[in-house]
Amino acid sequence: MLKTIMQLWHRYQSVLSYLIFGGLTTVVNFVVFWLFNDLIGWPVWLSNAIAWFLSVLFAYVTNKLWVFDSKTPTVKAVVAEASSFFGFRLLSFFVDEAIMVIGVTVLHGNNLLVKFLDQVIIVVMNWFFSKLFIFKDRAHKN
Repeated sequence: MLKTIMQLWHRYQSVLSYLIFGGLTTVVNFVVFWLFNDLIGWPVWLSNAIAWFLSVLFAYVTNKLWVFDSKTPTVKAVVAEASSFFGFRLLSFFVDEAIMVIGVTVLHGNNLLVKFLDQVIIVVMNWFFSKLFIFKDRAHKN
């Protein structure tokens, strides 16, 4: 049984790690959004922007180190990789902001329910961005 579990982990390590750390990134995003929007009372767009930045920072570190095991031997390579990561996350940020503003402000949905649905869409988008474009050298080895 343990051998089977280890074989499955090895085979799907990238996907499983991404789901684990993607889940933790979503928790970071959710908690920061809730703190700034519900507790402090800041607007949805600003709370969401702060939550986005902090969760993307968390996601970059965890994706680099534990999901895609990215090795960047030079500062230039790290800057290029981080720029790509944040650039693609910026694309998903605009989708994130649109879903939140339309879902909460226009459609008057519950902010945390809309945030949950929003994060499901964003996690899937970001997986494809990371797998196909950002950490592609490591991702193609799996």
